[in-house]
Amino acid sequence: MEPMDKELLDQVRKIFMRYGIKSVTMDDIARELKVSKKTLYKYVTDKPDLVMRVMEFECEEDCLIMDEESKKAINAIDELLSITSHMGKKIKEIHPSIHFDLEKYYPEAWEVFHRHKRGRVYMDVLNNMKRGMKEGLYRQDLNAEILTRIHISRIDLVFDGELFPPSLFDFGQVFVEMMTYHIHGIASEKGIAYLNEALKNTENHIKI
Repeated sequence: MEPMDKELLDQVRKIFMRYGIKSVTMDDIARELKVSKKTLYKYVTDKPDLVMRVMEFECEEDCLIMDEESKKAINAIDELLSITSHMGKKIKEIHPSIHFDLEKYYPEAWEVFHRHKRGRVYMDVLNNMKRGMKEGLYRQDLNAEILTRIHISRIDLVFDGELFPPSLFDFGQVFVEMMTYHIHGIASEKGIAYLNEALKNTENHIKI
């Protein structure tokens, strides 16, 4: 079976983001991509396999984004603001049913997402917290590991359709509010002062 290039995976990802996963058939995907189903099956065995490939691609792209934002950020708070702005825009485009579709109909792809969250995302949040404490921007009395686990557990709440009905709430805005709440909860007085100043700057302001 041939490897699926990133451009094609990104196109399929956008289809899922726009229409959801369960409601989209392989015929729909082939039509949207303007290719034959035969061409699709050169790369994947079936739709669950395609969903898995897209999820793996999505996790890899998230890692690249987090690496890039971490390297160019001047401090821990700047890092979180940049990641929040980028991810907020991305989450804003997610179809309301995707989280439910993955969990119920594509458990293997769902597990890939959870491994990513429990592994790489966990370490990024933990490292950011340690960085902020070292820089004096976060409180020195934080239990970084406990707070990281609490924060990671809240990610799924962003996509909880019962808690945040899509007709009333935007997933992207819910994510931004969660991250803003997180920063305020861990920041020191110095950190709060930096945060308030940073939010006045249009380049650093969290916008989606």
